[in-house]
Amino acid sequence: MSNTSTLIADSGSTKTDWLFTGDGSAPMQFQSAGMNPFYQNKDEITALLQKEVIPNLKGEVRNIFFYGAGCADEKTSKPIYDALYEVIPSAKNIEVASDMLGAARGLCGKEAGLACILGTGANNAFYDGDKIVKSIGSLGFWLGDEGSGSYLGKNLIVHYLQNELPAELHTFFAQSYPEVNRLSVLDHAYKKPFPNRYFAAFSRFIPLHIGHPFMSGMVSRAFDAFIEKYILKHADAARFPVHFTGSVAFYYQDILKNELLKHSLKVGNILKSPLTGLMKYHL
Repeated sequence: MSNTSTLIADSGSTKTDWLFTGDGSAPMQFQSAGMNPFYQNKDEITALLQKEVIPNLKGEVRNIFFYGAGCADEKTSKPIYDALYEVIPSAKNIEVASDMLGAARGLCGKEAGLACILGTGANNAFYDGDKIVKSIGSLGFWLGDEGSGSYLGKNLIVHYLQNELPAELHTFFAQSYPEVNRLSVLDHAYKKPFPNRYFAAFSRFIPLHIGHPFMSGMVSRAFDAFIEKYILKHADAARFPVHFTGSVAFYYQDILKNELLKHSLKVGNILKSPLTGLMKYHL
């Protein structure tokens, strides 16, 4: 097995995209559940790796580059690092870093720019072509994450429970989610794990009805809030391209581009995943 056999991960709270390449074979991609050390301990991550990742590996891994939500520094990343070290002992080099750095490297490569994430959660950073220079910190699911899937899902649920959806959308939502009521939502919000995943799941209702002015307007306002709270606080925002990765940015990119142009910002790459860019960066 070549010493260049490499495993790259881009992990959010909901899912992890993996890419394995090496030994002259074509790159292979697969998915597992998300891994976030803020919500999961080392044993839980180890079990997930053994169940959902190891069966997909068709050879030894020498290098691992793991970029994940909740991996802000060496201390917070330790559960991920320790689990990878235990489960994949063939790896001679393991690097665990934030999903934000992964997004920046995958989107910008070696060029300077603003890199943003709009998936289950939201994040942003100014990247100088080598490292993250500045980030306007998000306050997470409950206090921030404007523009993300969890933010959109939370807003949709609130509109539904407060009878603020237009009648036809209210009917469609009730038919799609008959189990949703005030008590079930509060239970998931305050008592059960992963409330961000729970609310983000409801964002799947939005693209089915994105042609309705209420839905497109809700998404536009969410993106505008993200731009105002994060992008425009970077002093040189207008000078550099603004790149995005994440399913929310990708699937609503027409609305996103429109909001960026309203603020006279340069539209950069908008990718569902930064994996392809990360492969180029590392290999």
